[in-house]
Amino acid sequence: MHILLIEDDAEAARHVANGLRESGYSCELAADGREGLYRATEGRYDLIIADRMLPQLDGLSVIATLRERGISTPVLILSALGTVDDRVRGLRAGGDDYLTKPFAFSELLARIEALLRRRPTTSGVTQLRVADLELDLLARRVRRADRDIELTAKEFQLLEFLMRHAGQVVTRTMLLEGVWDLHFDPQTNLIDVHMSRLRQAVDRGFDPPLIHTIRGAGYTLRNAP
Repeated sequence: MHILLIEDDAEAARHVANGLRESGYSCELAADGREGLYRATEGRYDLIIADRMLPQLDGLSVIATLRERGISTPVLILSALGTVDDRVRGLRAGGDDYLTKPFAFSELLARIEALLRRRPTTSGVTQLRVADLELDLLARRVRRADRDIELTAKEFQLLEFLMRHAGQVVTRTMLLEGVWDLHFDPQTNLIDVHMSRLRQAVDRGFDPPLIHTIRGAGYTLRNAP
């Protein structure tokens, strides 16, 4: 699941973004309202989290503009303004939920999950399947041959990326950018370690193996050697 976070407080943005990534979400950042509006208009996101008080363009104006343009992506508003009137204005501007600062990160996650569950199934794929391997994006559950597979948040995100690109060769650069949001190679065995653990979970005890190494190119997930 891909989330856009529009937040001008750098420390708060870093804290929330890191927490979201550790929870298995992909997260992009925008530091002001104009950048947030541009990204939200040009990109495809499953959810937008927007601070209300933003430089360049305030959060409610961002949301109202998105709705005027027919963009229905769910928006969770974050704000230190917490009166009933403030919340009503936020929801009437087109927000789908309103969370007052300061907040517990566990509550933020719960509200994100609730908003994603409420999305119409026609708005996007919520289940991925390759052979007998199934991944449920909303329930965050993985099964193979009717057996549940336990994955960490990062392993789930890695498997989702592979399944969305099933049959294609996925390079290390694609994985670093798509799963870890890194635009450089940290020169570590980061990918190898996570891929090895994922293979143990997804392929060990099952036949045929689905995750394959393409020597010199990357990896692929497919139901064939």
